[in-house]
Amino acid sequence: MANFTNQDVMKLREQTGVGMMDCKKALVATDGNFDEAVKYLREKGMASAAKKASRVAAEGLVKCVVSDDRKTAVAVEVNCETDFVARSDQFVELVDNIAQHILKSDATTVEQVLEEVYCEDCGKTVNVLIAEATAAIGEKLSLRRFTKYVLDGNGLISSYIHMGGKIGVLCEFHSDASQEDISELAFNVCMQIAASKPLVVGIGDVDAAQLEQEKEILTVQARNEGKPEAIIGKMVEGRIHKYYKEVCLLEQEYVRDSAFSVKQVIADVAKRLGKDISVTRFVRYEMGEGIEKRTDNFVDEIAEQLKSIK
Repeated sequence: MANFTNQDVMKLREQTGVGMMDCKKALVATDGNFDEAVKYLREKGMASAAKKASRVAAEGLVKCVVSDDRKTAVAVEVNCETDFVARSDQFVELVDNIAQHILKSDATTVEQVLEEVYCEDCGKTVNVLIAEATAAIGEKLSLRRFTKYVLDGNGLISSYIHMGGKIGVLCEFHSDASQEDISELAFNVCMQIAASKPLVVGIGDVDAAQLEQEKEILTVQARNEGKPEAIIGKMVEGRIHKYYKEVCLLEQEYVRDSAFSVKQVIADVAKRLGKDISVTRFVRYEMGEGIEKRTDNFVDEIAEQLKSIK
């Protein structure tokens, strides 16, 4: 039995940035020798990946994969540092490999996925797969997030990718109609989600606390506009209806024909087929959203360097 403790594993992880399981394997392989374990990880290409941890990976791709029976699907975002790498064949292949692995996995978190044995190579984890690609490409690469849907019942999961991986959408539909009959509708609704950025499916899904906050804001706005108290209630009600049309998918104007709402379009197809059709959930990923991108001011940087020269 190798002579090392959990503290040694943590220390190795902190120094190299490599996952816990791979740090443990490195210590086992080197009989607990810390320096040899670092060397082991570097030789495997994992420690070299950790050196890039301070860089900002704000570019990348969103990928959606749907199973052949359209009952299981995954949306995944993998980040890199530059758009040039994001468009490279090697990075595109890595993203596809990760998405295909998650499609077959039962993992529910990024951390669990990273520690899993890669489905196409039992000799490495997903973390090692990414580390090897990092070493080969020369940029910081990271699995940022994923969402996986498994449909229980009749219907299908549809997907849409916009701008070659800048935006990705999954949307789940329940219906007794055939997948073929609702496939076009499902794809169009996915495009709707990509274009119009709804937050929830329907009015009943709007968070109650958020709705109350919105009403308070609208009430104050109306008062600031000098509106009489007697009509403020009706004004707020009207503006809340507009708010629903912005955040609720079913209430939005249909992007392909603004004369109809999404709800009406779905109802029209359902009536024609004689089958109920319902949207149960969706997810929309926009690549890099929420990541603060690094902006370099090279003029200031050079000026600071010149000041330091005596």
